[in-house]
Amino acid sequence: MNGSGIRLDGKIAVITGIGGGIGRSAALGFAAAGAAVVGCDINAAAAEETVLLAKEAGFSIQAMTGVDLGDPDQAADWIDEAAGVHGGIDILYNNASTQRFGPISELSVADWDFTMRNELDLVFYTTRAAWPHLVARGGGAVLNVGSIAALRGVEFTPQNAHGTAKGGVISLSLNLAVEGGPHGIRVNVISPGLIETDNTRQFIADPSDDTRAMLGRIPLQRHGQPSDIVDAAVFLCSDHATWITGANLVIDGGGSILG
Repeated sequence: MNGSGIRLDGKIAVITGIGGGIGRSAALGFAAAGAAVVGCDINAAAAEETVLLAKEAGFSIQAMTGVDLGDPDQAADWIDEAAGVHGGIDILYNNASTQRFGPISELSVADWDFTMRNELDLVFYTTRAAWPHLVARGGGAVLNVGSIAALRGVEFTPQNAHGTAKGGVISLSLNLAVEGGPHGIRVNVISPGLIETDNTRQFIADPSDDTRAMLGRIPLQRHGQPSDIVDAAVFLCSDHATWITGANLVIDGGGSILG
């Protein structure tokens, strides 16, 4: 949920991957901040659970399911459908991604292609489709998700494909910030560190020396929560950030500043 106190009243926010983790928190947080949220997730049951959680909290979220954002036609059709729900798009939050890990000696070409498709290509497809809707609104905000793996090597698990894809997301965002400026479109990135979600909780709880060492490298001495990302996301997509574009905000408790 949004604990920043910053409002998004009157904004139409399109958010990908709302079925769990940071995406679910973002959908709930943006709705709590007053945005009209339209989300998607390939997992229908997970998306509907997010919709129910919003309803229980007194908010309304529209969700569309079964969308494969790695397919350019499906991504474009979904964006157009999402834009039609409330008559436009003010915010595009490209949260959805999935990846495969492995050392280069074991990672297959198929795994590499899968990661590029589902972490980089889908950001291009959805943003490309949303661009004319943002131009028609006289501007807006695009928020993409990078990773600290794009900024440094990661020692605790091989992330060559993931880091490369997220590096591409950051580079794409910088170039789109330049293209979007004349249209009033701001494009920013959030690069999270270790965030506790359903996918990482077991890893965080691992008592192994490697895990303890990794957490011990975070100056703020804790892993992150989805709210740490969502509060920053609300700010970057709000009218409080109208002169911020091309930024890559690293949110990792300071872990990436250590050599």
